[in-house]
Amino acid sequence: MKKMNLFILCILIPFALMAQDAKMDAFIIDLMSKMTLQEKIGQLNLPTFGDFQTGAVTSSNVSEKIRKGAVGGLFGSSSYDDIRAAQELAVTQSRLKIPLLFGLDVIHGLKTTFPIPLALACSWDMPLIEKTARVAAKEASAVGVNWTFSPMVDIARDPRWGRIAEGSGEDPFLGGLVAEAMVKGYQGSDLSQNNTILSCVKHFALYGAAEAGRDYNTVDMSKVKMYEYYLPPYKAAIKAGAATVMSSFNEVDGVPATGNKWLMTDLLRKDWGFNGFVVTDYTAINEMTQHGSGNLQQVSAQALKAGIDQDMVGEGFLTTLEKSLKEGKVSLSDIELACRRILESKYKLGLFEDPYRYNVKKRADTEILTVENRLAAREAATKSFVLLKNEKQLLPLKKSGSVALVGPLADNLKDPMGTWFVAGDWNKSVTVLKGFENVLGSAVKVNYALGANITEDPMLLAQLDLNHTYKKRDRADLIKEAVDAAMKSDVVVAVLGESEAMSGEAASRTDIGIPENQMELLKALVKTGKPVVLVLMNGRPLTLLWENENVPAILEAWAPGIEAGNAVADVLFGDVNPSGKLTTTFPRNVGQIPLYYNHKNTGRPYDGNLKEKYKSKYLDVVNEPLFAFGYGLSYTTFDYSDVTVSSKNLQGTATLIASVTVKNTGKYAGEEVVQLYLSDPVASVTRSVKDLKGYKKISLKPGESQVVTFTITPETLKFYHSDLSYDWEGGEFIFHIGTSSDKVKSVSVNWEK
Repeated sequence: MKKMNLFILCILIPFALMAQDAKMDAFIIDLMSKMTLQEKIGQLNLPTFGDFQTGAVTSSNVSEKIRKGAVGGLFGSSSYDDIRAAQELAVTQSRLKIPLLFGLDVIHGLKTTFPIPLALACSWDMPLIEKTARVAAKEASAVGVNWTFSPMVDIARDPRWGRIAEGSGEDPFLGGLVAEAMVKGYQGSDLSQNNTILSCVKHFALYGAAEAGRDYNTVDMSKVKMYEYYLPPYKAAIKAGAATVMSSFNEVDGVPATGNKWLMTDLLRKDWGFNGFVVTDYTAINEMTQHGSGNLQQVSAQALKAGIDQDMVGEGFLTTLEKSLKEGKVSLSDIELACRRILESKYKLGLFEDPYRYNVKKRADTEILTVENRLAAREAATKSFVLLKNEKQLLPLKKSGSVALVGPLADNLKDPMGTWFVAGDWNKSVTVLKGFENVLGSAVKVNYALGANITEDPMLLAQLDLNHTYKKRDRADLIKEAVDAAMKSDVVVAVLGESEAMSGEAASRTDIGIPENQMELLKALVKTGKPVVLVLMNGRPLTLLWENENVPAILEAWAPGIEAGNAVADVLFGDVNPSGKLTTTFPRNVGQIPLYYNHKNTGRPYDGNLKEKYKSKYLDVVNEPLFAFGYGLSYTTFDYSDVTVSSKNLQGTATLIASVTVKNTGKYAGEEVVQLYLSDPVASVTRSVKDLKGYKKISLKPGESQVVTFTITPETLKFYHSDLSYDWEGGEFIFHIGTSSDKVKSVSVNWEK
């Protein structure tokens, strides 16, 4: 009977979906038959809130444009009242009463601010990441936001690029899993439910490969490199059902992405089957002129014909498409297709049925920044931390004695929130000092000192808003106070790193070390002879060569979000055992950049022998990174057995089982991310030295062992060839299993086609 019921469902569900599509088609055909040309073009216009929003105004006469039907959506506000007023205007005073979309950069939470995306990726915990997106969607939808410009899935191999903070790191396999988890978290299983929102995958495409790590800079790469390393996370997001896509600022094959028909139509729609709509990034159409693609009318027509559906802020569509239509530069079907895609998204959200379904006062008052949501943020932060060093098991600290807590990020409300906390209230965040108080009570004497400003670099101070924390005091006096606090304490915890404005969009840096004045503080603290724990808060990998050589314990906490202080205290004092693993490589210095684990080999690979001059190496530093992709310690230790395989000789579509036994050999219960990598030594297209192909996160008690197995099929062996076909070739394959990309056990098998 159960099998029969399942069979009936398999028959009925496609018909039900077809009926829904037919109903939507009929509705939109009828609506568009009533729309004027100007109203159709109006749906392609996405301004900011303008006169609806208190504060900065970047779009003008928005109210009047809404009345005329010249706005398809608004973005940039999390105000319940602003959104409600704008929607009321659209559905009561415009001719056809078409509701608006409301977008926002909900990058790592709305009011409940989670760790930055780069930090979340270091958890290697997809259910957790999906949960953070689900919480974000619930909070955003409660105030009326029904569209988020997230996830950012750009692969980034250059930590100078500030927007590395917004993505998942350098690996396409892991990046694809994170993209899928976030799309599912935002969109749920039914977009018409009022606690789900449209996701927008960005930035399509290749934006993370900006030359010199400089934001908005040009990108140039081969098609094989695109398909193998940079495109997979976008494709994974589309496969997961992402409703919208955002174009990127950079060029792709010499054509700006926003006007690139091969990218937006041939690849995205025809090859990948995407059927949502594409929005530009902020004024990206207008910026095509600076790229050298023509005046505003020319680039607007090019973008529309390439497959762009909605113009963010620039209003090139609004002001030029009617003229381009008369001159034959675009067709009516081009305009109507873009309009239809936007109307379909509104229909799927249920806005035509109830324009206010995402604007419910009761939800806005009761479902935001709840105790449950804050606990989720605290858990996410602890799981994202990466323990980089723990000499002589200095950590976890004892809940007794005294601690000197110093540094510009130790009693700082705003900067631990990280980049892009656009709707978050940093006054409600938990500082590390407060977190110590919450977790420790009176059990530990905490001696606090500021110690240093975040930076005293004149160029940075001229560009960054640091008024919330900057103290106009002599550097030597600040350091003396910190040293005095250290001398009367058993251990020192120094919380150092970047302000929230030092990473993120338009925040590229050539020097990615801890700022010089903070380093002076750290060196003074180490000189006291007291044991020092360095807690880092930052939005990118940093250069930490001196720190690694001189500081006994280093915890990478990234930008932990609203529960920063509680989470840091949880981990430092042993209530939570850190389990994060790096998803980006930490270089020794900026001269090694770009540096990433899945690099190609050379004809003259360096093997560590300094006497061999004519090898691919530097004269002044080793090739290896300071901390490799996948690296991360625990308060306990894990032992790996040799890798065993079900067979060393395989044929065709066989399945290989690779196994390793992992044992907790330490004193604490802990989680370990067991990582599987593949090397393909001989191929028609040269392959990376190794590529991540799987992982499993396990939890073990002291003394406990677990056999971890990976099932491998020919699908795992496939790669892109010069003609962009995707297939595998028979021969030798090496499988590596271990705790990080550079610490693995390996086995070789022969697998013929």
